Amino acid sequence: MQRRTFIHHLSGAALPLVVPVIHKPAKYVKALPVIKPKALKPGDTIGLATPATFITEEELQHAEKKIRALGFKTYYSPNMLVRKGYLGGTDAQRAADLNQMFANEHVDAIWCGRGGYGSARILPYLDYDLIRNNPKPFIGYSDITSLHYGIHARTGLITFHGPVAKEDLNPFTKRYFDEVLVAGKSSVVFENETENIAPIPPQPADVAPKAAEEANHTPLPLETIVPGTAEGVLIGGNLSLVSAIAGTAYDIDMRDKIVFLEDVGEIPARLDRMLTQLLLTEDKLPAAAGVVLGTFADCEPDDLSKSLSLHELLHDRLSSLKVPVLSGLSFGHIKKNFFLPFGIRVKLDTQQQTLTLQEKAVQS
Repeated sequence: MQRRTFIHHLSGAALPLVVPVIHKPAKYVKALPVIKPKALKPGDTIGLATPATFITEEELQHAEKKIRALGFKTYYSPNMLVRKGYLGGTDAQRAADLNQMFANEHVDAIWCGRGGYGSARILPYLDYDLIRNNPKPFIGYSDITSLHYGIHARTGLITFHGPVAKEDLNPFTKRYFDEVLVAGKSSVVFENETENIAPIPPQPADVAPKAAEEANHTPLPLETIVPGTAEGVLIGGNLSLVSAIAGTAYDIDMRDKIVFLEDVGEIPARLDRMLTQLLLTEDKLPAAAGVVLGTFADCEPDDLSKSLSLHELLHDRLSSLKVPVLSGLSFGHIKKNFFLPFGIRVKLDTQQQTLTLQEKAVQS
């Protein structure tokens, strides 16, 4: 494989030593001013990173081809194809790569190659002062939820919940990439197409602890669980990670927020446990301004006679909330995926069944 050469001066550089930092619990951290990264423009360089599970050479080549087809250059570190079990290298390597991507003035955005598992492990190793002083778009979803939380909580940077780099961009998804990250529109309406969303087809998995990450599934119908409209800052991501990070030094309270949630490969009983945790926590779902659910891929029980269905569970747990709840929007482990800005003000409208940006997510 040929590596990019336009920033070859870093390709052989030794990565700096990083050590974990024990941060104060998030509830003691003052909310930081919002930082918007610069909009992407043709010819910019996108850095590819693997902060979680490793990426294969074939997947990396596919990601590079896709990004070049969008009109951008690519860069990645010498550690890009390193493997340690199911991880893309050691915690120190993965964190150093991410720190280096933010520090590198030739890299204009960072796109995570894949999710999987391991992002939360590097949160104590990240240099948040460096990230705050070198803001740039940061893209990914699923396990990358941990990094959206940590980076936004510790820096105020707007990040982007969207497909990982190894996945294709269809016209639906590219439209939101262009409107949110390139054109930087101040009012983008996130709405489903008339026909529901095509699932990501099953792929051979030689790695992931959650092999169902790209499992086939039947998408949830677009449905209002609790009617109403609400406005607030958008936060959220993969439910498993949102619940796992609760109470840590990288958590974000949900008070007056619009919370978006999705998951994959979790049976209703486990989803019940996670939602219940967020419902029993004072500054979580009971304090939110609204809730919007994406796709819960491969989350139906094996035996309906012994379980609530996914639909029944979501209604059972969320219909008693006194805020708007909309289910079935086009984000999650699916082909047709929004690019949702983490930390930007939005409006949720259950009658129109839409989510709308109320401000630009990037600077011109």
